[in-house]
Amino acid sequence: MDDKKYIALTFDDGPSDHTSRQVMEKLKKYGVVASFFLIGDHMTPEREEIIREELAMGCDIQNHSLTHPDMKVMSETKIKAEIAETTRRIVEISGKEPKFFRPPYISVADHMYDAIPLIFISGVGCDDWIPDASAETRAKKAIEGARDGAVILLHDFEGNDATVEALDTIIPTLKTKGFEFVTVTELFERAGITYENAKREVYSFTDQ
Repeated sequence: MDDKKYIALTFDDGPSDHTSRQVMEKLKKYGVVASFFLIGDHMTPEREEIIREELAMGCDIQNHSLTHPDMKVMSETKIKAEIAETTRRIVEISGKEPKFFRPPYISVADHMYDAIPLIFISGVGCDDWIPDASAETRAKKAIEGARDGAVILLHDFEGNDATVEALDTIIPTLKTKGFEFVTVTELFERAGITYENAKREVYSFTDQ
């Protein structure tokens, strides 16, 4: 029986020119993978190489919408267009369709589940979108929220230096606690969760 503990680091709002690369350097430093939830409009031709590097490292590329709107107040038609275009851009670069979607602002309404054929993901929040949150605070929240099957929610938007710094605490500490870092795809595969059997809810843990 597999008695290891598995966890997924995830990063929203990329790709960004510098911070995404800094995050990748930390992942390489500690020999771990993560999942990147990309904003379609941030996937410029100049940043394609960043995405290809993430893929080459064994990381996941997932959908975080085209323009980061509050989809809760949008029509199904507009929602579908946002998701489809972002998925198209991901497939164009990766050759693989995303399986997961993180709603902007974690704002969700029932009609979104009807419009988006992906598993909805949230995660253990680390307040790392708040500029004044220190690296220590971010790391503390990630470590305290960690458990087997958890998704850790972080951001690699441009200039989010405190999160880059926090990784030097988060990753080695969780490794010491016996966690193995995997992509969200592997995390959910291990739990036997597919789009077909997923609940109509936003997942932060595979055992919820």
